Amino acid sequence: MRKNFKTCFLFLTCITFSNLALANSNVNVNPIELLDKQLKNELGKVVYVDFWASWCIPCRKSFPWMNNLKAQYQTQGLTIISINLDHNRALAEAFLTKNPANFPVIYDPKGLIAGKYKLKGMPSSFIINRQGEIVSAHVGFNQKKKLAYEQEIATLITAPYYP
Repeated sequence: MRKNFKTCFLFLTCITFSNLALANSNVNVNPIELLDKQLKNELGKVVYVDFWASWCIPCRKSFPWMNNLKAQYQTQGLTIISINLDHNRALAEAFLTKNPANFPVIYDPKGLIAGKYKLKGMPSSFIINRQGEIVSAHVGFNQKKKLAYEQEIATLITAPYYP
């Protein structure tokens, strides 16, 4: 009986550690693949993709604006996805405590997505039409730019969509 107990214990231990290894493997998801998957899921919607970091001062002003934008246009087909570029996730989480996000955040500490999109400054954003095409790229955030971004988004939302 003691031998059966040891065998059973070993078996359960192996299963437990195998499941933990699988769960931890999801933590290392490639951020580019994660963004691509989210963008595919949002096909047919206008998407605002925002790149930010905890040290970015204009980002602090863009978050309330993005939350309001989402609240205003979500039912009309707007989605917002943000990409955090902090090397230390704790810095990003501290930022989000003070500046909550009502939209998904993808963590990209190695800047893989930033490299793919060839960012020129912070914050950077891209507006994607309902067909999944990037129609504009922006660097910076201030009152004047905010109005221009909103106008672009409103125009895309009201444009006819042919899948």
